[in-house]
Amino acid sequence: MIKSELIQRLAEANPHLYQRDVERIVSTVFEEIGAALQRGDRVELRGFGAFSVKRRPARIGRNPRTGEQVQVAEKHVPFFKSGKELRERLNTEDGE
Repeated sequence: MIKSELIQRLAEANPHLYQRDVERIVSTVFEEIGAALQRGDRVELRGFGAFSVKRRPARIGRNPRTGEQVQVAEKHVPFFKSGKELRERLNTEDGE
């Protein structure tokens, strides 16, 4: 599912809301999650999962084409850990 499909489904499920308001809500939620991760905060959505940032230290890598050693800088990457309730939903027989 892509963002526009999510917005469409939410708008259909909530006919009392204008689609532009649903778009604004979804965008705001994603922006706030991104901003929290950028600050180094952890974002937990109960029953769904938790977003956090993991640090990957600098290391020496290898160029696969030439075999030459290259320095790979430290980086921070987003990480998602699913919640127990989501894992259970995915592993039920009927998916409900």
